[in-house]
Amino acid sequence: MIERLQKALEASTADYADIRFETEDSTAIAYRGPEVENVSSARLQGGIVRACTRGGWGVVTFDSPAELASRVREACECAEFVGKDVTRLAEVEPVEIDARAKLERDFRGVSLDDKLALMAGYNDLILKADPHIESSHVAYQDSFRTVHFASSRGACFREERPRVVLSVGAVARDGSLVQRSGDSVSSSVTYDCVLGMEEKIERAARRAVDLLKAPPCTGGVYTVVLDQRLGGVFAHEAFGHLSEADFLYENPKMRSLMHIGREMGVPQLNIVDDGGIPGAVGSNRVDDEGTPTRKTYLIEEGVLAGHLHSLETAAKMGEQPTGNARAIGRNVPPIVRMTNTYIEGGSTSFEELIRDIDNGIYACHMIGGQTMMEMFTFSAAFAYRIEKGAVGELIRDVVLTGNVFETLKNIDGFGSDFQLVQVGGGCGKGGQSPLPVTFGSPHLRIRNVVVGGK
Repeated sequence: MIERLQKALEASTADYADIRFETEDSTAIAYRGPEVENVSSARLQGGIVRACTRGGWGVVTFDSPAELASRVREACECAEFVGKDVTRLAEVEPVEIDARAKLERDFRGVSLDDKLALMAGYNDLILKADPHIESSHVAYQDSFRTVHFASSRGACFREERPRVVLSVGAVARDGSLVQRSGDSVSSSVTYDCVLGMEEKIERAARRAVDLLKAPPCTGGVYTVVLDQRLGGVFAHEAFGHLSEADFLYENPKMRSLMHIGREMGVPQLNIVDDGGIPGAVGSNRVDDEGTPTRKTYLIEEGVLAGHLHSLETAAKMGEQPTGNARAIGRNVPPIVRMTNTYIEGGSTSFEELIRDIDNGIYACHMIGGQTMMEMFTFSAAFAYRIEKGAVGELIRDVVLTGNVFETLKNIDGFGSDFQLVQVGGGCGKGGQSPLPVTFGSPHLRIRNVVVGGK
């Protein structure tokens, strides 16, 4: 297949061209309440040709490799029509990579009957957990994606990208009050990640019921401790997207705010994007332009240290490509995306983080949120009061809001309990969802957080 892609590129008349061809085998199972909502399997193939002439891009998709020659010509014609400037793409040493997946247990070797039986059992656990449980949601999906790539600069690769995901949820009702709770897991190395979930599922179902009795949060300004999952989401959503250079290049105001060397927080603050962590869901050997992935410090010792780039944004901003041009699938071009984004851990125990907090909040997981430039709003899935240095009662309806730059400077505690979180779902930037990513953090203590509530 690589040879076929390279042969087709010989017809290119553009300044630059590349072809990505993919095959994908997938299975999906979903329960909603007592009913099976979906059982499906699919095998898909197709690809995309990109050509760039005088800075203008022509993009053409195709279903069959038999169409390659005509699609390359078409993409070059489109680029020729729209190009009016100069093609600027950063130079990267061409790679030749054949990256085979290393699976500890291949989900393709597990029968559909076994997968169905496992999901049915998990669904029953939720529905029978408590009389207040009104409905359930169990969703399983696996996919084995094989990507072939070649560019007119000589880069080529073949990479296998497997993933298995399980998401579960419980809905509890007491009169007009409805509460939800859930959990998820994901892996790129083993089917076994979805096994043995009974305790987590029962805990999520009980939490949905407990939230019916939990008092709503009282709004105010608090010292807040984030758990590892919410801390990681904060790193990804509130700060990571600001570091993506396609956004920065098109937004002069944010580019001036996100200049390299700006002080961002205490010297203990380090935020990293690393696409090369072995076995992590967000990892690949190369991105979808053939650039090797790498570890990039976005903030290092409290100072803004880097941005995330594609070949085009790196050239336009005079920086180095970082291997962050990623595509969700065969029919969309790559855009600048995160991989595994996290806040590095510190040396403080959880008990020490909360010891001197008289009236605070311990916020856990996330059920929703939004960001607008440097402003963010996140809803914690659940939370607890912190009273006189100890974790107290469960509370609900906790909404955290603020300015990301101010919030980063208010982080004054970094736990020694770092976790890289691999859950279901993924990043949804640009409508390309769900892109596999991971995020991580230790427990974080943040002063002066505005918390919305009752």
